[in-house]
Amino acid sequence: MQVANLAQKDLLLASDPEKFFTEPHYNGYPAVLVRLAKIRVPELRILLEDAWECAAPAGLKREVREGRSRSKSG
Repeated sequence: MQVANLAQKDLLLASDPEKFFTEPHYNGYPAVLVRLAKIRVPELRILLEDAWECAAPAGLKREVREGRSRSKSG
């Protein structure tokens, strides 16, 4: 999954090598691989939301944020 930058990639890889890993194909690219059997759903949900934020177009992110704020206030 995509991460914000290479520093975040390094941080995740160092934080739990049983859970997060990479392969040479991803060298120099801000992405990590995840062993799904080792990660809990709430943590995976956060990582997927962060990955979406890294990749989604600005206009779509704005629409989602506006939709969330409308649903909270309504």
